[in-house]
Amino acid sequence: MSKTFVSLGPRAGHGSYSCQGIYYGEPSAKVAFIATHYEIDFSEHYLAEYMAARGFGFLGWNTRYRGNGQYFALEGAIADIGLGVRWLRENGAETVVICGNSGGASLMSAYQAQAGDKADLFISLCAHPGRPEVHTAWIDPSVTDEDDPLSVDPSLDMYNPDNGPPYSAEFIERYRAAQVARNERITAWAQEQLKAFEGRGLYDRIFNIHRVWADPRMLDLALDPSERAVGCYFGDPKRANYGPFGIGCVSTMRSWLSMWSLETSGCRGAPNLAQVTVPSIVIQSTGDQGVYPSDAQTIYDALGSSDKGLVFVPGDHYLLQPDGARDGVADLIADWLRERTA
Repeated sequence: MSKTFVSLGPRAGHGSYSCQGIYYGEPSAKVAFIATHYEIDFSEHYLAEYMAARGFGFLGWNTRYRGNGQYFALEGAIADIGLGVRWLRENGAETVVICGNSGGASLMSAYQAQAGDKADLFISLCAHPGRPEVHTAWIDPSVTDEDDPLSVDPSLDMYNPDNGPPYSAEFIERYRAAQVARNERITAWAQEQLKAFEGRGLYDRIFNIHRVWADPRMLDLALDPSERAVGCYFGDPKRANYGPFGIGCVSTMRSWLSMWSLETSGCRGAPNLAQVTVPSIVIQSTGDQGVYPSDAQTIYDALGSSDKGLVFVPGDHYLLQPDGARDGVADLIADWLRERTA
């Protein structure tokens, strides 16, 4: 199988280009994918070799923010995805397919909504509806002091056994409202800080967002039922919640406003998905511990395309299980593409 290293964009002082990736498949492929994430390295995306083996090109592409999501700005990412799309077209691709996997779906829909050189087909694969939406759904609303990772309001603590699981409808209603309120408080604080910095020589600052593994669906399988097991991508949700890892746990104020804020981010799903009018398919695994059936339905409902489909397949978030899950999804995608590119 042919692999080509691709590097584009401004060259840094040490020599590398700002955007890098790997193209899988023959240069003669007329239908080619591009897959990109906000910050995760997609150059060796698990789907790449499967699609290349079926005759398609696949560019696993990274923007300038690979590994640096705390400095993310949507405008820069859209420009960088555009470099990859143009490279595909200049190298023989007649049809460009944008593949939005996991967090990447909202980024790719933002590209499709805002870019000049739009792609021809859209795939959402085991994906969250939007960056602010998933962060808000996972953030722990029981935090009472943003500077104290141990602060807690017991009445809003999903890990307090007095609250569940199972969780009552009344608790979930209060909990979800408190998650939104926490997102809004962080946004207001970031805006106030940036305003205070004006004229004082400070452009931005980095900060922590503590406790970001706290979606009740991680413990209560009756909420948004699926074939998933109890837990999250890091195993025990409580341990993960009090650990140093998680989406959006480190950010600058400007990146918070660009990526995570419900009020200001351009990475929300619905507004961008509504402008995706090309043929689209939403594929969701039924054992995913972080993307739930309602998320896939939300994406499907929000898509502006008149030619769209929603398919549930067995498997975990990365389609590692069951055996053959990745081959099955690759065949599904290949058949869907051939119906639209023949």
